[in-house]
Amino acid sequence: MSANLQSRVIRAKKLGLLLMDARQTARRSLEECAATIGVTPERYQAYEDGSVPPSLPEIESLAYYLGIPMEHFWGKVSLSQDSTGHSLPITSRMTHLRQRMIGAQVRQHRLNFNLTLSELSEKTNILEPILNAYENGDEAIPLPELETLAETLKLPMTELFDKHGPVGKWRSEQQSVEEFLDLPQELQEFVSKPVNRPYLELARRLSDLSVEKLRAVAEGLLEITY
Repeated sequence: MSANLQSRVIRAKKLGLLLMDARQTARRSLEECAATIGVTPERYQAYEDGSVPPSLPEIESLAYYLGIPMEHFWGKVSLSQDSTGHSLPITSRMTHLRQRMIGAQVRQHRLNFNLTLSELSEKTNILEPILNAYENGDEAIPLPELETLAETLKLPMTELFDKHGPVGKWRSEQQSVEEFLDLPQELQEFVSKPVNRPYLELARRLSDLSVEKLRAVAEGLLEITY
């Protein structure tokens, strides 16, 4: 077995354990999770067993449904016992759309590297017809294989995460809350006071200005002060 294939097998096993951990933390049944992403309970069991890896759109849907940070599936964030999921279903149409978008991103990065499908196949040990199906969105890319493709094409996995759908918006809100909680206490209090909103709005507008315009504003203030 090649190093690439062995790595993907190990990754699938680890992913299965993380999926089980997420489901049990959210107190959801295997059948509920399977129904959420539109697969049979038997296939979902195979995901948790590590014998069949899920795709990134499926991981996104599960993270959203279970209220689990996406980063959990890369082993960077510990789970909270009070995770709150979402009842909004992720339709198979949305999952298929994400599948096609990811395939298009992989194809674009391959073309940026001037690689043919055959050359990419040789580098990743993924058969050329399968790569073609992945790029066209005809087949979902198992997450371990997607990680192999991303590494080969120097494509950060975070660039493949949903950004505009319900999962992407939810993840963005999560990150905003985490960033706010990372602020010093005095800054949190300042931001939270309605009376300070004009200052925050001014800061937002200044952040949109180019360096040249900011310099002009600073020079104008100096002229007023001196």
